[in-house]
This record gives sequence, C-alpha cells and structure tokens, in this order.
Amino acid sequence: QVQLVESGGGSVQAGESLRLSCAASGRNFASYYIGWFRQAPGKTREFVAFISWSGGDLFYAPSVKGRFLVSRERAKNTVSLQMNNLRPEDTAVYFCGAANKGYDGEDEQNYEYWGQGTQVIVSS
Repeated sequence: QVQLVESGGGSVQAGESLRLSCAASGRNFASYYIGWFRQAPGKTREFVAFISWSGGDLFYAPSVKGRFLVSRERAKNTVSLQMNNLRPEDTAVYFCGAANKGYDGEDEQNYEYWGQGTQVIVSS
C-alpha cells in the first residue's frame, strides 16, 4: 500500500521558517517526482515544487523560488520542503504527491498518490 505522510506544519510569524517532510513508502519511487502543492482557503490547489526521486531534477514555482528548498533524504525515504522567509500568503494546507516522471510535474492531474496534507499558518 502506497503511503505519503506529511509532517512539520504549524503556525509561525512572517519571516520565520518551517520544514515540512513527506515520508514515502509502499512502492519503488525511482521513476517518480515527489511534488509539493498547497491549497489556501477558497482557492484551488497550486504547485509549489517537485524533485525527482534521484534528486537530479528540481523545479519551483516562481512565488517560492529563492525562499523554499526541496530535497531528498535518502536514508529516510523522505522528501523535505524547507520554507524560509515565510509570508502570510504562504498560509495553506500543504500536500505532497507522487507523479510518474514521464508527465508534467507541475500539473496536479498527473499525480497518482497524495498525502493527507499539513497546515501552515503564517501571521503578519
């Protein structure tokens, strides 16, 4: 059974940092991207970043590039999202998902597996 489990959400002040983790299990993800998406209240889910399981491919949404860093922790089968200099507009539920590398990693429609999400609240 494939499982993606997010952790690390919380409430912080603007300018502070949080680190989210996505623990992946249940299959071989060698041919997959692990992506991060977020959904703010009243809005559709939007792409944040993805990384290939090998770590060789990375891509970020313009709104987070330079502030967020996605990385793969091989020993833990975990993908992390380090979020720095957080802004109130980063407030959302953050989800990780897995998509086959043959498809566009920015498009949520291509994701086969999803975690349950973790809440991030950034106060001004």
